[in-house]
Amino acid sequence: MKTSISFKNTIADIICLLYILLFVYASVSKLLDFENFLVQLGQSPLLSAFAGYIAWMVPMLELFIALLIVSKRWRITGLFGALCLMIMFTAYIFIILNYSPFVPCSCGGILEKMGWREHFIFNFVFMMLAAAGILILAVRVPKVHFISKPAALVSAFSITVFFSIGTIALLFMLSEDIIHHRNNFVRRFSGNAVKVNDIDLKFSSYYFAGASKEKIYLGSHTAPLLVTMLDTALLKRNEFKIHPNRTDFLFQSVQVRILPPYFYLIDGSVPVIFKGNMNNWKGYVKWNGSTTFSHYQLMDSLTLAFRSNSNVNGESILGSLDFGRRPKTRFNTSLLQKQIDGIFDVDGTLHYDKDIQKLVYIYLYRNQFIVTDPVLNLDYRGKTIDTISKAQIKVTTVASRQEMKFSAPPVIVNKTSAVCKNLLFVNSSLLGKYEPAEMWKDASIIDIYDLNNNSYQGSFYIYHLKNEKLKNFFILDNNFYGFIGTHLVHYKLSKKLTNSYQK
Repeated sequence: MKTSISFKNTIADIICLLYILLFVYASVSKLLDFENFLVQLGQSPLLSAFAGYIAWMVPMLELFIALLIVSKRWRITGLFGALCLMIMFTAYIFIILNYSPFVPCSCGGILEKMGWREHFIFNFVFMMLAAAGILILAVRVPKVHFISKPAALVSAFSITVFFSIGTIALLFMLSEDIIHHRNNFVRRFSGNAVKVNDIDLKFSSYYFAGASKEKIYLGSHTAPLLVTMLDTALLKRNEFKIHPNRTDFLFQSVQVRILPPYFYLIDGSVPVIFKGNMNNWKGYVKWNGSTTFSHYQLMDSLTLAFRSNSNVNGESILGSLDFGRRPKTRFNTSLLQKQIDGIFDVDGTLHYDKDIQKLVYIYLYRNQFIVTDPVLNLDYRGKTIDTISKAQIKVTTVASRQEMKFSAPPVIVNKTSAVCKNLLFVNSSLLGKYEPAEMWKDASIIDIYDLNNNSYQGSFYIYHLKNEKLKNFFILDNNFYGFIGTHLVHYKLSKKLTNSYQK
């Protein structure tokens, strides 16, 4: 009998020793490599919204529980704490493997070489050890003690299990909602982009002009009448020259737009719009009016959305132009919201999503974008996950020239962007929370937003090429095309990045 009791006590002591070694080693490992641990938590699909708190809480709890187990007086309490923590870890892995939108890399530390399933088994074994240790020690507790009663012991186990699983489930639900709808600048790299090809265009003056099912069309700022046609794999290349029927305009910023089977030659500073058929590349003046404009997007073969300036105060406004038989221009002066000067502070990029028929205007210097219908009625004002809500710019007026200029370099938030179907892709200029700073030196970050429900979907990297950063880009379904220096690069986007496309 004494031998049996002695053996059980030895087992309990071994269990306690294992937990002390595990928690001390794990907590010290996390604290010594805290930055890496914080980055890994930031990428967790369950905990990313609370990574800053949990990164400190977990190692502190592990050390505290280890101290409780060291003390014989508080050993049972410590083992219940250890059981609670191990159940949380196990529930976390179970949700990751079965309900998470993606499986991140493992947590590192003592289990760095293990996969998620090996982690699960390891945690489950330690859960059983904690339960066994509690049962052994509970027998030695005086009968007057609350925990010595079987019913109380069963209740304590039940409460521990339900509390642990419930806490992790609640964190999962809250984190998902925060990340997608109330994000506090925590990026989630749930998918990836794989480079397929790149070609050297020899010049850095190219821009995206349009696309058809199998073709990509590029324009050039230095050769405005030249159209370069590429296949979507970037293997075949042809060039065409536009022949306008008039060249007597004082062109300043001519650009090409392709909307098969038509092409358009547009200069909003003249302003004039040429239209022609791609079978002969002959352009004819379709509209020549008095309203100057910039940042324009074709919505259909006879309708243009643009940014212009108010005749009243000179501030930027959004408008649209129907350049059919009876040209008609309309404006909505309330869409762009002034913060400083109404010109520089509302600078941005205009896009049109033909699939959901929405206009999107994304500000350059603040974390906001505007979604409207084709006739400029506001749908909603959305936010990117960056935290700069007010443009950080300084503007001065040069009296001798009556010109407004930046008096200090502005803080750019949304560098470049593109729209495909119902997704908005944004090249952010700011490093988010819990992100490795080294990646910023090697790659550009693209954030994705679903325009249907105004939610953040995830991010991915596009790597620099020959020390050149991404300048601009466009998206065609699951294909990413980016202008980097003189090169046009082609990446394939994983399904995890594009599974939010409207079906």
